[in-house]
Amino acid sequence: MEITPEIKDRLSRLQEKYAAMGQEITAYLDGLLYADYLTYWDYIHLDTLLSLQHPKTSYPDEEIFIMYHQITELYFKLALHECKQISIHKSLTPDFFAARLKRINAYFTALVSSFDIMVDGMDKEQFLKFRMSLLPASGFQSAQYRMIEIHSTDLAQLVHLDKRTELKDAPVAAQFEFIYWKYGASELATGKQTLTLQQFIIKYAGQLLHLAQHNINSNFSALYKMLRERGEDMSAVEEELRKLDLFVNVEWPLSHYKSAVRYLERDPVDIAATGGTNWQKYLPPRFQKRIFYPYLWTEEQMEQWGKSWVMNVLKAYRT
Repeated sequence: MEITPEIKDRLSRLQEKYAAMGQEITAYLDGLLYADYLTYWDYIHLDTLLSLQHPKTSYPDEEIFIMYHQITELYFKLALHECKQISIHKSLTPDFFAARLKRINAYFTALVSSFDIMVDGMDKEQFLKFRMSLLPASGFQSAQYRMIEIHSTDLAQLVHLDKRTELKDAPVAAQFEFIYWKYGASELATGKQTLTLQQFIIKYAGQLLHLAQHNINSNFSALYKMLRERGEDMSAVEEELRKLDLFVNVEWPLSHYKSAVRYLERDPVDIAATGGTNWQKYLPPRFQKRIFYPYLWTEEQMEQWGKSWVMNVLKAYRT
């Protein structure tokens, strides 16, 4: 076989690379010679991936429930991968910002459009039985979703609506004490924290608070304002931020609300969600009014936040 100039050039550059690290290129070439070819299943650890479903009951549809939540967490990890690229970028530009936001929105598009798997893709009677073996675990306990929220906006926008104005300029630690999701996992009868919430706080509260403090000047809202003050054209970024606001604060909670209506709504008393979360008041966007970027919406849009989506769902799933 002829050693072409292109091959010689690459060998020369590899030799320089390894010499700079005090390494011999021949040892690495031997490694290539003796190594087996890479396979698809080894590269993505397929056997391990397919072995991660461990149902707690014998109901077949529980496996659907497990796999969909695992898929969800992988999409959240993809979104966080983009969040981190934005927050640590040394010379952030509107083009880079908008491109990474567009990726995040693509992940949420896939998540929202696929949620019918949870709404209509399981047998209702099976779900109502196998869910009882999952207590007190709940999708409420997704820390990655909370991290996406913290990357997206100032923590003040995640404070419960009743305390948002009062704590607008408070230290992050004080705001975190009244973050909205702490109100979503209270016992229906007493208002006390559920075990679901207590577990979550013990495991993740410190990590989430640290992220919020670290991201004071590098969350999406802060970065948007910084670039806008420089006189940059932010139109593309604004478009993607609006989409993200709707995906995270309207479309995704509403997807869960559709599922709750499908499986948990029952006259005269609705069934509590897994872990005892108060889904009737926690999930509908119009009750929580979480809005990452209020300066990108009109007063009327914020007043009607999520209302039309909820009404459409109720109409579709109660007929």
